[in-house]
Amino acid sequence: MTVIAIDGPAASGKSSVARGLARHLGFSFLNTGAMYRAVTWHILRIGVDPESPTAVARGVAEADIRTGFEHAHSFIEINGLRPYDQLQEESVNRSVSAVSTVPEVRTRLLQEFRRLAAATPCVAEGRDIGSVVFPETPYKFYLDASPAVRQQRRNAQGQRDEVAVRDRIDSSRRTAPLTIAADATVIDTTELDLDEVIDAILTRLLARGLSTASERA
Repeated sequence: MTVIAIDGPAASGKSSVARGLARHLGFSFLNTGAMYRAVTWHILRIGVDPESPTAVARGVAEADIRTGFEHAHSFIEINGLRPYDQLQEESVNRSVSAVSTVPEVRTRLLQEFRRLAAATPCVAEGRDIGSVVFPETPYKFYLDASPAVRQQRRNAQGQRDEVAVRDRIDSSRRTAPLTIAADATVIDTTELDLDEVIDAILTRLLARGLSTASERA
């Protein structure tokens, strides 16, 4: 199993970086954040209170969840439906942190993440990838940026949630809190553009013996 773990707080750039890095390496992209958003969307869709851990746990236990890769990009299907644009809805933004703190949700999705990664080399992004989901991977990166810059990025995405609130919830939850793995390489993206961050990670990975898709061809 080969996994590149990309962790970081909201709007640190981890999804864009992970997607681009996967393309350079010829790996699959495992977007765990999108899967938590999909579960949140499902919980809201069936009328469950996202602030009720017991109800959320029941809603997830009763759901038919299927995950996989298509065109080297992860997908999640819940009760036969695949949400896309709905993942950025304001209601999902407001509720995803609450739903993600429910232990049963994290346990269910963690099983899916590990099953997917066992099938193909991948770049996985999230908040506990290096610390909890794939603690044995030697390739761990933690992306960060100043709160002001992250809020600007969030606003530019058309999302109105406050990154400071997400930070507080994600860092203080009991189950798999946002944390920096002891052996992770921390990269401050405040003054870097997307290509610069990807290049910084690639340089470190190539120095450790990983090869890009073009080099393997």
